[in-house]
Amino acid sequence: MDETIIFLIRHAETINENSIRYTNETPQEINEKEILSIEGEEASKKISENAELKEIDTIWCSSYVRAKQTAKYIAYKNKIKYNLDDRLCERKLGNIEDLAEFMKDKETRDPSREQLAFPDFKTREGESANETKKRMTECINEIIKNYEGKRIAIVSHGGSIKFYLLNYCSVNEGLNLEYKGTELNITSPCLLKLTFRNNRLIELKQII
Repeated sequence: MDETIIFLIRHAETINENSIRYTNETPQEINEKEILSIEGEEASKKISENAELKEIDTIWCSSYVRAKQTAKYIAYKNKIKYNLDDRLCERKLGNIEDLAEFMKDKETRDPSREQLAFPDFKTREGESANETKKRMTECINEIIKNYEGKRIAIVSHGGSIKFYLLNYCSVNEGLNLEYKGTELNITSPCLLKLTFRNNRLIELKQII
């Protein structure tokens, strides 16, 4: 049976918008609308030119702005349109006060890494690592089933990608993911290649 290739991509770097903001937007709305920085746009274009991302059959991405801005370059290079699925969105942060309380005694200052150690933790109106992992897994399994034997690009977010990878990876003492002893670095952006056969992962490789 043919192998199905998933290229799992974290969106590129976003612009720092920590400035005066006279709006009625909620933190969740602000998060969903974050845009790429100039450097992020350039990095997205560079990723789209990677040899691994030639001849992509289909592209799926989160509906968040930064994910779509990253996916557009891959879509353009492959002359196809990208598809949206909210199950690929970042995990909902929820109540900011709850998150601040959770992080107050943590050393990494990265909530997504800390949630790897506490996968059931969530804020009010937020999502846990396990909840995010469940929806990501359901979505990607459906994509694999519908595009068996194809080359698929999926653009998502740091936390959501990490939590999905808990299906195949362990978490080391530094709260980083490891696959068969190799540490993964889920930066903005990153490019991972997952190879499936008979709906089973047979290889996971970090390209960028």
